[in-house]
Amino acid sequence: MKKLTLTNHAQEKTTVLENEFIDHYMAEANGEYVKVYLLLLRHLNNSEGSLSVTQIADILDDTEKDVIRALNYWKKQGLLDYDTGELGSAPSTEKAAERTSVAAPDTPEPASGPAAPDTSAAAQNIQPYRNRKEREEFKELLFVAEQYLGKTLSATDIDTITYFYDTLHMSTDLIEYLIEYCVENGHRSMHYIQKVALSWAEQKIATVAEAKASTILYNKNCYSVLNAYGIKGRVPASSEIAFIRRWNEEYGFSLELILEACSRTMSTIHQPSFDYTESILKSWLAKGVRHLKDVEALDAEYLLEKERKKKKDIKAAAPSGSTNNKFNNFEGRNYDMNDLERKLVQ
Repeated sequence: MKKLTLTNHAQEKTTVLENEFIDHYMAEANGEYVKVYLLLLRHLNNSEGSLSVTQIADILDDTEKDVIRALNYWKKQGLLDYDTGELGSAPSTEKAAERTSVAAPDTPEPASGPAAPDTSAAAQNIQPYRNRKEREEFKELLFVAEQYLGKTLSATDIDTITYFYDTLHMSTDLIEYLIEYCVENGHRSMHYIQKVALSWAEQKIATVAEAKASTILYNKNCYSVLNAYGIKGRVPASSEIAFIRRWNEEYGFSLELILEACSRTMSTIHQPSFDYTESILKSWLAKGVRHLKDVEALDAEYLLEKERKKKKDIKAAAPSGSTNNKFNNFEGRNYDMNDLERKLVQ
């Protein structure tokens, strides 16, 4: 059998990409992130040896935010290295011994006079990179997340958790509880976890204690409503959650009033109906109901009005002084009995 030998001659106009990148990093990375990495690799041996975030964005027709996200991603993967504070300037690119790295140049001496404010997109949109303690905490968080989710985190999963930390400013403890809470409720999808995280951010939940208080109240309300409808063994649907949130947050009804409306729904139509319960609660809202005693007062008023109407109907149907029968519409006739007898004899 003939032996085939392949030889690769690297040239100045050739960019060499290690197989390790293709085998272990490329598949899980976002396509835009790969483009940024390849562009940086392409410029490693350039004579000028530098690329700014703005230049990368222009070349790839991306936004500067997208470029920064890509750089952050590859730094977390351990393939790039740079000083985040230098992103507004032009970070140089240089080849490391075993893997590609991007190293920030030394900070130039400032010109005489006050320094101009840094208005670059990087300075405005990115926080200083975590210190050593924060990096260790974040690595531990990713490990814990993998244990809860029962899988190796993909690049997208890591990006999402990073978004919770850097953009939503959640602590590692809060993110860990967030994942634990979602998994315990049967949701391992990172998309679902992100929705919960955004909801907590809107509610300005910043600690685990606040999150627990919110989720306890939320769970109590949702599952109490399902139980009132006789629904067992499943979590509430998103549309059902929307109803319950509106009743509690927008209408301001207590759980006691909501459950009373659910009970009346079942008594009236004998089946669960969030729409029917909605109509009851809207009616109560219009009448200023705030407590269960207000509902009882409405019930008493309704019964009294019903009794008055019944008496009025009975009175309207009562007979008058004259005798009425089905023949009253006909004019009566008078007969001369003597004349009739005479005619009969003749």
